[in-house]
Amino acid sequence: MECRVGCGACCIAPSISSPIPGMPEGKPAGVRCIQLTLDNRCKIFGKPERPRVCLGLKPSNELCGESSEDALEYLNFLERATKPK
Repeated sequence: MECRVGCGACCIAPSISSPIPGMPEGKPAGVRCIQLTLDNRCKIFGKPERPRVCLGLKPSNELCGESSEDALEYLNFLERATKPK
């Protein structure tokens, strides 16, 4: 499965603790990555400065669902479910 063009859910929903160019402290959950364009494409896709955690997110039917909204909802659920208490 390929990423849905213009989805951006993986660049919004999850928290990322590793540095991102322009976000040296990473990003909190629910905040758009600074590297996400207005049409929801990653500016650093395929580049060495892309965080390792981003490389680990692979598109799948479960993760992406039927729409970008499904993907965002599922990733938000995962973020809440794995948040330290």
